[in-house]
Amino acid sequence: MALQRLSGWGRTAWTVADLFHTSDVHEMQRIIDGSGPRGVIARGLGRSYGAAAQNAGGNVIEITAEGDPNGIDAFLDSATGELDVASSVSLDSILRMSVPRGWFVPVTPGTRFITVGGAIASDVHGKNHHFDGSFGQHVSSITLMLASGEIVEMTPQSHPEWFWATVGGMGLTGIVLRAKVRMLRIESSRVRVETERLVNFDAVCEAMSSDGADNDYRYSVCWIDLLATGSSMGRGVLTRGEHASVADVKDDDVLAYDPRLKVPAPGWVPNGLLNKWSIKAFNEVWYRKAPATRHVSIESIPQFFHPLDGVHQWNRLYGKQGFIQYQFIVPLDRIDVLRAVIETFSSAGVASFLAVLKRMGAQNLAPMSFPTEGWTLTLDMAAGIKGLPELLAKVDNMVLDAG
Repeated sequence: MALQRLSGWGRTAWTVADLFHTSDVHEMQRIIDGSGPRGVIARGLGRSYGAAAQNAGGNVIEITAEGDPNGIDAFLDSATGELDVASSVSLDSILRMSVPRGWFVPVTPGTRFITVGGAIASDVHGKNHHFDGSFGQHVSSITLMLASGEIVEMTPQSHPEWFWATVGGMGLTGIVLRAKVRMLRIESSRVRVETERLVNFDAVCEAMSSDGADNDYRYSVCWIDLLATGSSMGRGVLTRGEHASVADVKDDDVLAYDPRLKVPAPGWVPNGLLNKWSIKAFNEVWYRKAPATRHVSIESIPQFFHPLDGVHQWNRLYGKQGFIQYQFIVPLDRIDVLRAVIETFSSAGVASFLAVLKRMGAQNLAPMSFPTEGWTLTLDMAAGIKGLPELLAKVDNMVLDAG
């Protein structure tokens, strides 16, 4: 045990807690029994942007990954694609093991450096929610340690209320110890990607509408230039993808998978480096770089799914002030609210280094899970932007009024 300062990946809202490192269930039970009124929260790799895996003044159990003789505590049935895995194992470790055998995780967020336990607790979603739903919909079993120390294996059939309360429950039902996950069969380690430039908000919505071609693609996401104004307001770059077939891939080893960290972020970055002017310049280059008409390319899994993972500790680029991620969903028929929100950010000149729009599919049975059917806009912004709290409060009310 050690008293330690903790934050999320956004490096804001630092707190102090007693931090324990263990994967031993008996040690976890001992820590739970000895906890005070602040209780215990489990922590994986700490990639939640906010304060999800913190517990100021209480106990935090950082569940460490213990490898088996073959490398990681996970067993993949190559015939059925069922993965039996410890909660501490990361998606990165899983992909290194599974992709060469022709299996991919059913859902991945924008980073592979999260644990299975974190993926379940947050019920993470990715570019395929309109097609495959969120992570919890592909989990067939969860082994959970309750606050009493009791260990229960639950499925959607045996313990439906507990199971779905745990999916997206942010650790409130207990500590996830293990899970069984249904993996996705793939022919290659590449992605067939279609990219096109869209001139404004109307063009974006038309291309991504639920009655359009977007339904034909498993993966779909649109980068939005939040600083564009006038007739270009809401312009973007739409990227869609499918797992490439053997015929699409030119290499001999179609399942080769070797993700590498490309560059480290500087150890120190001044506050304000990612500002309105630097981001405006980046946005212009990124938009012009994209093809004006639909273009097909073959990309690696890291290129398409986890581009930011190519920069080690990229969160440092925001400086000591850190950054926040603001994400909301409005119903599909409230495009007017989505437009108004984008106009609000655009007219305020608030810079978001990463602004992405996705169309979400139907909600699952987890009462605390974030995704519901509609449009979701995600914005990463420097935490120190002047007037940002007031602006976000205004947007909160706009989103609430949308229902």
